[in-house]
Amino acid sequence: MPPVPQNHGHGFEPPSIWQKMKMGALMGGGVGLTIGFIFGSWSIIRHGAGPRGLMATLSQYMLSSAATFSFFLSIGSVIRSDSPLSIQMQAMQHQLAASNPHIRSKLVSAQIIRARWQQEKYHAEN
Repeated sequence: MPPVPQNHGHGFEPPSIWQKMKMGALMGGGVGLTIGFIFGSWSIIRHGAGPRGLMATLSQYMLSSAATFSFFLSIGSVIRSDSPLSIQMQAMQHQLAASNPHIRSKLVSAQIIRARWQQEKYHAEN
């Protein structure tokens, strides 16, 4: 997979959550195929291919590992997303907060908590 182009001028848009999830799934699939090949080959060497044959056993190891790794890496890359919300999501959040005072208080509370965390982080570094 080619590296993501690094644009530092106008028009640079960070990858969306969907793009991050796809990237995590692709990386997980590659890692899973490799790990499945290694452990599948080792299992076949030690215990034999079994009644299904060499290719069926090895492909089962590789595909199950790829599916597992791609699932968890895609979820992990979305969870680990530390970029701010997109403009559309911010607009939707503000619109929702303006229509419901209960949600507005949660939004204000979250902003206060974030500001306190930033102050604590600043004081810890200095």
